[in-house]
Amino acid sequence: MRHWLEALRGGDWISRERIRLVTAAIAVASLLGIVYLAVTASGLNDRQGRPLGTDFSGFYAAGTYVQDGDPTAPFDPARQHAREQQMFGAATPFYSWFYPPVFLFIAAVLAKMPYIAALVAWQGITFGLYLVAIRAILVSAPASQSGATRSALDPLWMPLALCFPAVLVNLGHGQNGFLTAALFGGALATLERRPLLAGILFGMLVYKPQLGLMVPVALAAAGRWRSIAAAIGTIAVLAGAAALAFGVQAWAAFFQSTSIARLALENGAIDWYKLQSVFAWARLWGVPIPLAYVLQGGATTGVAAALIWLWRGAAPYPVKAAALCLGALLATPFVLDYDMLIVAPAIAFAAIDGRGRGFMAWEKTALAALWLAPLVARTLTHAIMIPLGVLTMSAAFILLLRRAAFVPALPRAFAEPSTPMMIGKTRGRGIAAFEQ
Repeated sequence: MRHWLEALRGGDWISRERIRLVTAAIAVASLLGIVYLAVTASGLNDRQGRPLGTDFSGFYAAGTYVQDGDPTAPFDPARQHAREQQMFGAATPFYSWFYPPVFLFIAAVLAKMPYIAALVAWQGITFGLYLVAIRAILVSAPASQSGATRSALDPLWMPLALCFPAVLVNLGHGQNGFLTAALFGGALATLERRPLLAGILFGMLVYKPQLGLMVPVALAAAGRWRSIAAAIGTIAVLAGAAALAFGVQAWAAFFQSTSIARLALENGAIDWYKLQSVFAWARLWGVPIPLAYVLQGGATTGVAAALIWLWRGAAPYPVKAAALCLGALLATPFVLDYDMLIVAPAIAFAAIDGRGRGFMAWEKTALAALWLAPLVARTLTHAIMIPLGVLTMSAAFILLLRRAAFVPALPRAFAEPSTPMMIGKTRGRGIAAFEQ
């Protein structure tokens, strides 16, 4: 037992060979799953009668209403479900539309294509953007900080990014996690060098407002006013464009529909084991709604306070960026496992700092658990009633705060280099020794 604890503490159990084995296994299983889904599909539906891409069917149905000149219809659950049943059969489950009108621009473009072509284009393009963002993060740190240059980018980053389990979750649901991770990661990768571009990318996240709660908190704490201004301007332009294109009635319908989304969250219309939040954790354990909100409010306040302290301090930028990615997920009650694609930028940023300054005790194991979490976040939570996604994100967030608190200015020579995506050949003795 002591041997295993020491291995977990130091992260020595994580080898390049194990990385290759695990990523290859996930890749093979994913490909087999996709092939099975395609072979057993009947028309636009899978063998269980659900639309291929499940949640994507809601995007597509909303887009068809825009094409029909009725952009307020997606915000009416009865009409949205009726269109889904019209396209995919009477037994089709309801796939809700809780997005602001700005997302109707994307839905309308997708609805111009045949359904399968739209699904493939949507997932393919946004998946590519996600990979571009992860690579941009890994090459964004200067050599003096990360100990690496662009030419030294470790080839393991690609299988780790490709086979990150949240990728498969997002593909299965046809969701927008790739786009969210690309915008979030891209904004943080460019924030220091191109603050206006970063602000624009943050502003484009307006279609997922619940995931942007901590962005202005962190940016204001760091005095990133140009990025804040760019984000506000982008949101204003997108909101205005949506009002012009779809009418102010679309915005009115959206705000009216938020009460439906709240009821869906509170009463389990979306199964609580699928949600990865403190609120859902509380409801999963039978906590009354008011107390569940109090607990989530406490978590959100704690995350905000931690991010203000972190972003105002002297911690290396990759630590701040990784913490913001995780904090964005922990601060909202409405987050699902496909939203955990934002964890990928968090791992990349944490790995940059670990490569440059060495890893503290438990950090490599925590990052490995964070990488694996989306694989079991839904299924194991359903089986054992313990929300593993929330726990792993919380643990990693706390370790990042510890890293910022205890080693803000560790000399580069005191650390051993490691690989860029959470894994390395070294034991990370630099910071571990410092900690002891």
